[in-house]
Amino acid sequence: MVLALFETSAGYAVFKVQKGTKLNKDDMHSVFATPELAQKAVKLHSFFKFEDTTEALGAATAAVEGKLGKGLKKFLKKNIVDKDIQDELAVSDAKVGKVIKDKLGINCIFDSSVNELMRGIRSQIDNLVSGLRSEDLSAMQLGLAHSLSRYKLKFSPDKVDTMIVQAISLLDDLDKELNTYSMRIREWYGWHFPEIGKIVTDNMAYARVIKKMGMRTNAAECDLDDVLEEEIAQDVKEAAEISMGTEISETDIMHIQSLADQVIAINEYRDQLFTYLKNRMDAIAPNLTVMVGELVGARLIAHSGSLLNLAKHPASTVQILGAEKALFRALKTKHDTPKYGLLYHASVVGQAQPKNKGKMSRVLAAKAVLMARFDAFAEEPNLQIGIEYREKVNARQRQLEGGEVTSLSFKGGGKPGPAKFEANKPAGYNPDADSTLEASATKKSIKDGEEKKKSKKDKKEKKSKKEKGDKESKKKSKKDKKRKADEEDGEEKPKKKKKKSKDE
Repeated sequence: MVLALFETSAGYAVFKVQKGTKLNKDDMHSVFATPELAQKAVKLHSFFKFEDTTEALGAATAAVEGKLGKGLKKFLKKNIVDKDIQDELAVSDAKVGKVIKDKLGINCIFDSSVNELMRGIRSQIDNLVSGLRSEDLSAMQLGLAHSLSRYKLKFSPDKVDTMIVQAISLLDDLDKELNTYSMRIREWYGWHFPEIGKIVTDNMAYARVIKKMGMRTNAAECDLDDVLEEEIAQDVKEAAEISMGTEISETDIMHIQSLADQVIAINEYRDQLFTYLKNRMDAIAPNLTVMVGELVGARLIAHSGSLLNLAKHPASTVQILGAEKALFRALKTKHDTPKYGLLYHASVVGQAQPKNKGKMSRVLAAKAVLMARFDAFAEEPNLQIGIEYREKVNARQRQLEGGEVTSLSFKGGGKPGPAKFEANKPAGYNPDADSTLEASATKKSIKDGEEKKKSKKDKKEKKSKKEKGDKESKKKSKKDKKRKADEEDGEEKPKKKKKKSKDE
């Protein structure tokens, strides 16, 4: 005989499979087609009822995690072990069956036919268990489903990355608004006092000066030392005396100062939000924060949707997060793909030389993914791992820039690095290594090659000497001809003179 352990939202039930019932998955649907056939196939052996929803939730959680709950252990021990029943127990989960066998010594079976048996029992459970109505069972199932869902969420205010996503998005929006308001207040107040724009370059200091000074005519009497440095405050007072700006009314300066108040208030709230974001990143992703910083780490989490999604990404995807438009444009136009996205703003990539930025972004992406996975899946935070891997990234950066690389020892039990390479003096050229023939054949071929080279060299030298000799002989023949021609001319000329003298 075979017993079947069936789990419901109302409690545990053990059914006894009747004799003559074959556990054949092809015919199981016909066995449980009607309540009468189902009662002939299986019979209720014992039932354990849950007292409340908490007990049902504990049993369901134990079943999901593959553990043996206290209630199930007592139930099986009382109804099977103590009664010395040697029948096999069909279970719907192999992990639970293994635990039952290890702790209680009950032989458990699990296969496809058992799944069909459980499916048939589930379809007729309200008829097989007396006193269990389908309406009550549906309500119990709904309540248990809600309780189990809330438990699976495992809500913890310290591990909610949604707060990081919203905070970094708001921080970016505040930066945009601050830039817009700062440009507006500079243009607006610049009509009245244009010279202050080049003297005070910081936007917050500019807004504080406008709020305290008001009209430029009040600059001489206003004390700006608590807002600006002494030298800059003196320059502002001197420029106010010779300013070329236009005159404005009290209503105008009132609205300008109201805008300055808004800029100062937004900036103060931005500082508070940044402190909150920093504390939240230290609590949720401390190792990722050590590796890439608070802002870059928060933007990576926000771009991925959550820390868990970021941990699932490969390093190649994290490297170009934030550069999707450039990536698809490069793929479409068949150009080079981008080397970095959001990681460009990390200090490691920013401090690297232009030729090494791509390599450092690849190294940083690999280590950032490891840190995100550790932060997402580790039960206890360990900041030491992030510090050690950040040192490894810094060592790689020094290596690329030609600096000295120090060996790093990891507490995680990493493998030792390769031994230090020591370069030896290069040996002389060995011509025998260039041939697969025997040594004698190679030597003979080398000698033949040397003789050929010598013969070619001798022929070139003889040819060059011959050409030189021919040139010299030609030059000599030309000189001889010229000399002979000059001699003949010299002999003929005096003869003509003698003739002229005879005639005279």
